[in-house]
Amino acid sequence: MDMRPDLMDEREVLTRFKAGSLERGQAVRILTTLMSVGVAESVPTGPARTAPPTVVATAEPERTAAPRLVARSAPEPAAHTVLDAEEAGGADAETATDGYAVVGIAGRYPLAADLLAHWQNLRDGRDTSSAGPVDRPGGTPLATGQRGHFLSEVAEFDAEFFGLTPAEAALMDPQARLFQETVWEALEDAGCTGSRLDSLTGPDGRPRAVGLFAGVGAADYALLAAEGWARGRREMPSSGHRDLAVGLAARLRLSGPAQAVDSAGTSALDAVHLAVGALRRGECAAAVAGGVELLLHASRGRDAAGEGVGAIVLKPLARALADGDQVHAVLRETAVGGPTRPVPADAAGRATVVRETHETTSRRIGDAGAATGIAALTSAVLQLRAGVLAPTGQRTAPVAWPRPRDERGRELPRTAVVELAAAQGPGIVGVLEEFLPPADSAARPEPARTAAARDELVLLSAPTPAHLTALAARLADWLAPAAPGGRAEAPTAPPALGELARTLRAGRAALPCRLALTVKDLPQLIAFLGEFVADPEAARDGRIRSADLRAGAADPYALAGAPETRDYLAALWRGNRLEQLTRLWLSGLPIDWAALEQRTGAGAMVVPLPSSVFLRRPMWLGDARVTGAPKGSTEEVGAAMEPTG
Repeated sequence: MDMRPDLMDEREVLTRFKAGSLERGQAVRILTTLMSVGVAESVPTGPARTAPPTVVATAEPERTAAPRLVARSAPEPAAHTVLDAEEAGGADAETATDGYAVVGIAGRYPLAADLLAHWQNLRDGRDTSSAGPVDRPGGTPLATGQRGHFLSEVAEFDAEFFGLTPAEAALMDPQARLFQETVWEALEDAGCTGSRLDSLTGPDGRPRAVGLFAGVGAADYALLAAEGWARGRREMPSSGHRDLAVGLAARLRLSGPAQAVDSAGTSALDAVHLAVGALRRGECAAAVAGGVELLLHASRGRDAAGEGVGAIVLKPLARALADGDQVHAVLRETAVGGPTRPVPADAAGRATVVRETHETTSRRIGDAGAATGIAALTSAVLQLRAGVLAPTGQRTAPVAWPRPRDERGRELPRTAVVELAAAQGPGIVGVLEEFLPPADSAARPEPARTAAARDELVLLSAPTPAHLTALAARLADWLAPAAPGGRAEAPTAPPALGELARTLRAGRAALPCRLALTVKDLPQLIAFLGEFVADPEAARDGRIRSADLRAGAADPYALAGAPETRDYLAALWRGNRLEQLTRLWLSGLPIDWAALEQRTGAGAMVVPLPSSVFLRRPMWLGDARVTGAPKGSTEEVGAAMEPTG
C-alpha cells in the first residue's frame, strides 16, 4: 500500500486510519505533511486579514438552518473542498479535519475562582460589581462612589509550586503570576502536563512544541514600583510584557513560538488569532492563548472597570481526535476585519448565531481591557457546551438552546461568534461551533490486560506533601455528589473510574510527592482519599501508598536509560502487574503512561477533572513576608516541573 502523502488526501488518510490500515502515528505524520503543503501553497506569510463583510444583525440567537462553510480567511489545517454531506460520506468527514479543537480551558473572573463558578454567574445573570477592593497592597484603584468588577487575592501566588523563590515571585507582575497559574490549569485540563506534553513534537523534532500567546496591556505594577523607587525602595520588576509569554514558555520548557500581544481590548482574541496562525503554519503541535487584566493603580481607575484572566489550549481537530483529547468546542475561524463565512440564517431570514461582544462581556465582568476577548470566547464555549443561553441585556433569564436542523431534519452544531471592535484599526472575529462527535469516533476498545483485571491504579502527585494532601482533598470533594463544588454542581456527567484513572496517569505531570491508590470503584476511591487526607503519614496496606522523592534520587536502579525498559513496562501493563508498576512509579522511574494505553476518539484519553491546588500566599514589592525561602528545595521543585511519566 502506497503511503506517500502526495497520493492521498485528508479523507483517504482518515478512512485508512479508521479501517486500521494506518497506525495513529502514520496518520498524524501524513496529515501534518498535507497541512504544511496546503499552507505553503496558500498562505506564505501569516493569518489572513480580510475586509469586513456585511453582517446580519441578530436580536434572538436561535437558529434552525445549517451554516454553509464557503470561504476561509482564518488559519485552518489544510485547504480542501467542502462537499455535500452525502458526497463526503456524511457530515462527519468534514468535521474530522476542519477547524481547531479547544482541548483545554481555564480562567478566573469576578466572584469566580474557576470556570464552574463563572458559568453559574453567567447562567444566573449575577451582578459581579462591587466597590473598589480596599485590601490590596496598592490600595483601592477606584474613587468613592465608583464600582467595578474585581478578582480576589490578586496579591497572592504559589511560588513554591513553580519552583520560584518568594523574592523572585515578588518581582513578577501579578498579571504574569496569575496568567502562569491559569495556563497551567488549562494545560492540565487538556491533559498536557505529563508525558503527553513531551509527545507534542515540532517540525525540528523537539518535544513540547506548544506555542504560547498572551494578550496583555496594563503595566500598573511597574508604576507602583516606580513610586516605591522614588521613596527609596530599590525593587523593580522587569519591564515590558515578555515575561507573560517568553518567560513563561521558558519556565514551562515549551519549545513553540511565544509572543505577548498588546492591542487594547482585542489583545486576547488577537493572541488566539496568532495561535491559530502558528498551528496552521506547522510551527507548533498545540498552542495556548489567552489574556489577563488587573487594575492595580489609581491612575487607571474608572467606573465599571473589570478584571479577568483566561486561557485555552488549541489543537488541529484531526490531531485532537487522534490523541483522544476532550473537545470543549471547535474554533472554525478567526479573522481580522470580520468573518468570511456568511452568517447562518433560517428560512425566515433570521440570523442564527449567538454573539459575544465587548458590550455583552462588559455587562458581565466590566470593561476588562486585554482580557475582554478571552472572557467573551470563554462565555461562548460555556454556552455551547451547556446548550444554554446565558442572560444578556435582552434576555433576563437563561433559556435552553436547541440545536438547529438541516432540511433533512438532522441536528447540526450550535454556533457562536465572538466579535470585538477595535478602538483603532480593524476589529477581530472568532467563529466557534459546538463539537458533535462523529458517529464513528467513539473510543476504540481498550486492549485487554487479563481477564482478572478489575482494579484501577489512580496516581496523584504534587511538588510538596502539603500540595499533595490538598489535591487529594479536592478530588475527594469533587467526586462526592453532595459536597459544595462537587459533582452535583458540575455541568458534565461524572467520569467512569477508568477514565478518571487514565487522565491522571497519562495527562498529569509526575511531581516528587506521590500517592498511588489501587481501587475497585469510585466509592472506594473517595474513601481512600479521605483516609489519606485525615493522616498522610499513617502506615497503610498496599492499596494506599505514598512517596516523597525530593530528598532521594529518583529511579535508583537507572532503568530509564536501559533500552529494554520500555518493552518491560509494556509487558507489565499488558499483564496487569499493577503492584510492580506502582513500585516503579513511586521509586521515580519515568513511565510513559500515554504510550502504554493510547486510545483514539474524543475524550478517550482525557476527561474533565479538578486542577492542581495552589497554596497561595501574599507576595508583593517591599513585603517583608516574602524574604524567607520556602520549605523544601525550590530547585528540586522546579526541576520536577518536567513531566517524567
